[in-house]
Amino acid sequence: MAWERPPGRGCGDLRRCLIGVALLLGLRLCAELRRAGTRPLAGSTPPGLAARPPWLHLPPVPDPPRGASRRQVTYVRIGRRAPPGGGGRRTPESRCCPPPGHPRQKGPRWHIDLQPWAGPTQSLDEEAMRFLRYISTTQIACDHMSTDSLATDYSPAKKPWSVCLDDRFGLAHQMQNKQCRLYSLGLGSEDTHFEVSMANNGCEVHRFDPSVKSAHILESQHLWYHRLSIDWRDPHPAIAAQKPHSNTRKLGTILNEFGHHKIDVLKADLESAEWKVLENLILENVLEQIGQIIFEIHLHWPGFEVSGSDSNVVRFWYSLLKELELKDFRLFHSYKDLSKPQLFLKRDIFNASSCYTLSWVNTRWK
Repeated sequence: MAWERPPGRGCGDLRRCLIGVALLLGLRLCAELRRAGTRPLAGSTPPGLAARPPWLHLPPVPDPPRGASRRQVTYVRIGRRAPPGGGGRRTPESRCCPPPGHPRQKGPRWHIDLQPWAGPTQSLDEEAMRFLRYISTTQIACDHMSTDSLATDYSPAKKPWSVCLDDRFGLAHQMQNKQCRLYSLGLGSEDTHFEVSMANNGCEVHRFDPSVKSAHILESQHLWYHRLSIDWRDPHPAIAAQKPHSNTRKLGTILNEFGHHKIDVLKADLESAEWKVLENLILENVLEQIGQIIFEIHLHWPGFEVSGSDSNVVRFWYSLLKELELKDFRLFHSYKDLSKPQLFLKRDIFNASSCYTLSWVNTRWK
């Protein structure tokens, strides 16, 4: 007689199996959750690490090969400021000041800081009177000043290119030891009396003049002529590529090319380019490499690439000369050339000459 399975028994076995599987899955899920309680949830930020912005998704960095050192990557948060009072977290790399013994390097400057206006009306009269008074008043005494008196054939008709030979500024000592260097910047002038005089008295003289026939001429034992023009900018790279021997350079570029680290005397007669050249020397910190400066300045017009109202132009001139003072240069001689037209910005005013020769000494020069 065949045995028959009671009805509904197979369904009960299946139901018990499903319940058992559900219990096992529940127990495993509880164990996983208990272990996960000691770890941060996915998407949370570990303590001590700043959260990255939501728009910044960086791929994971692959592990380095065995034996290689692991590089530490620091993420810098951008666009957030610390709350007032100094709160907020700072990374070890952020530092407001350089460490002791490591002064912060000077960054490039892009413009001259203009001096305050001479008066409330911002007029030409106020600016001109302040400027003319400034260039006519010496700031330091020089007991041993040479006005071309080093040469025996000195003529009063020659321009007074004056240098200070006081012992405290070192120029006389450098000349005696044949270690003096003079740079002369000109534009076709035939008056080389000062350069010859300084070369005969121990200075290595380099005269830069674009009218010289050859690239470099050794005129005498200490006197060089270079067919180069000093500008306030170097040639555009495209032009320089087409003319590799271009005769226009910034003074800082020439110093690098010649391998010269200092100039004891810088003489310049640049026919109204002196303002922009002087601005370039200030912005690029070339002044720190110069001991004395003798500039002929021209006041009958603003000068190359100097624009603005007359009062703004004079304020710019004054600000440039004040920058020299801020660099520890002091005016020790001023010469008003009465042989030139008495013009100030194309007008016969203020009893001013159109040409002055100013001599400055770097009081920190060693």
